[in-house]
Amino acid sequence: MIHDHRICQLGEGALWHPERGQFFWFDILGRRLLSQDDGGGPLEWRFDRMASAAGWSDRDRLLIATETGLSVMDLRGGDLDRIADLEAGNAATRSNDGRADRQGGFWIGTMGKKAEPGAGAIHRFHRGEIRTLVDTITIPNSICFSPDGGTVHYSDTDRRIVWRQGLDADGWPIGERQVYLDLSAQGWSPDGAVIDAAGGFCCAIWGQGAVVRFDADGRQTHRWDVGGRQSSCPAFGGPGLSQLLVTTARDGIDNPDDAQGKTWLLDAGLSGLPEPRVIL
Repeated sequence: MIHDHRICQLGEGALWHPERGQFFWFDILGRRLLSQDDGGGPLEWRFDRMASAAGWSDRDRLLIATETGLSVMDLRGGDLDRIADLEAGNAATRSNDGRADRQGGFWIGTMGKKAEPGAGAIHRFHRGEIRTLVDTITIPNSICFSPDGGTVHYSDTDRRIVWRQGLDADGWPIGERQVYLDLSAQGWSPDGAVIDAAGGFCCAIWGQGAVVRFDADGRQTHRWDVGGRQSSCPAFGGPGLSQLLVTTARDGIDNPDDAQGKTWLLDAGLSGLPEPRVIL
């Protein structure tokens, strides 16, 4: 069903805040953060720059990734307090997909504003430090982590490949990355993703209007369809973390119908994992 009727030009960064019991998501091109109050009324925070992903730090503060840096936002006032630059000297890039890891860090991808080949990267913020972990990537997406925190997944939507890589006890990559999914044969473009409680990789497929779940061996086990064709990012939340919020986008659709760009909520039939706290 439709969870929110507001149109996102580019919905992204879906997040369930476990202390507030509340979904948040972004409209990147609309430069805003969206949510709903306890009664289902619309909540909105507007920015002077593009923002795309967040992690929660405490009940009232989010770590927000924008096109120029990482900032802390107090939901009671909405001001952004920058704590780290993110390719701030490169006006050609912006932030994209991001998610907190289970060691208290935050991973964030960047990409060219016109999806220029190889212009993007993936960075990690951990206890005040930012390191670049992956470079020359075009559209970084699908950043999510195994239940034990020992494996990261991420994709390049442009190449239609999802990788996974081991992490050490502090959450830094170890060893070589391995191809987990190559979706080029299906013509599928992996977008945002989240890991469920059983370790399943649940990935929005851009252009398919769906979130598809794969097991550890890369076999498809579930598919959840939504009305918006450009499905972009899922998040588990709600009672028992059994609901799946899915953002969509109107961007890139000629003559869009009324469903495109809306935000959807599904009964997943399985459970997600609590979103980890980001250590500031």
